[in-house]
Amino acid sequence: NYLACGDSDDERADFYSLNVYEWCGDSNYGGSGYNELEKNATGYNIPIFISETGCREARPRLFTDQTAIFGPEMSDTWSGSIVYEWIQEANDYGLISYGPTVDPAVETAALDGFPRSGTPTTVSPDYGNLKSQWATLSPTGVKLSDYTGSLDRITPPPCPTSTADGWIVNGNAAPLPSVGQTLDTVATASGAATTTGSASQPSASATGGVAGTGGQEWAGMVLALFGVMMGFVIWL
Repeated sequence: NYLACGDSDDERADFYSLNVYEWCGDSNYGGSGYNELEKNATGYNIPIFISETGCREARPRLFTDQTAIFGPEMSDTWSGSIVYEWIQEANDYGLISYGPTVDPAVETAALDGFPRSGTPTTVSPDYGNLKSQWATLSPTGVKLSDYTGSLDRITPPPCPTSTADGWIVNGNAAPLPSVGQTLDTVATASGAATTTGSASQPSASATGGVAGTGGQEWAGMVLALFGVMMGFVIWL
């Protein structure tokens, strides 16, 4: 709620996403906990989607969660999902492969020994299972006029208040730190949160580094995920 709360659009995130791996094998809407995801996200005031899905704890991967995400249970709330992941790597989540592993010391473009170019081949049966699931779905888009028309009926959630041993940020009083700033947690706990540091120079500290580069990393991640998704659609 902290990322979506507040009275100013400038202080809220443009969208929110999360990685979900609870739907494994031939699970279902209730057993996987997706029903709780839908319950908690209903009425959320900014777009929300699943940025990673594709549990591999049970093999083969069936991707039956796609029916729920793009079906009547969740499609009115969730803006789709991104299946993890396109290229086969050491973590064994890939849907396509560019060939056998190579020596990364020789083939420097092959990160961890997995080629990133050439002619892709599908990883069976995962690729086929996902393709089959998508073939049964008919998701529809949302017109911009319908989206903007619904904004007046959706209100931001209340900002979480700070607690001494838990959530330390007073959402109503503490704007997100900008580049090079850090959060004054002592002031935050007292309800008068401030940010310190220069906004023109990124901080080298762990806290400042995360706060300073988060927006750029988030934008880069979104662009990369969008590229993967579009590549998958073109391949299909």
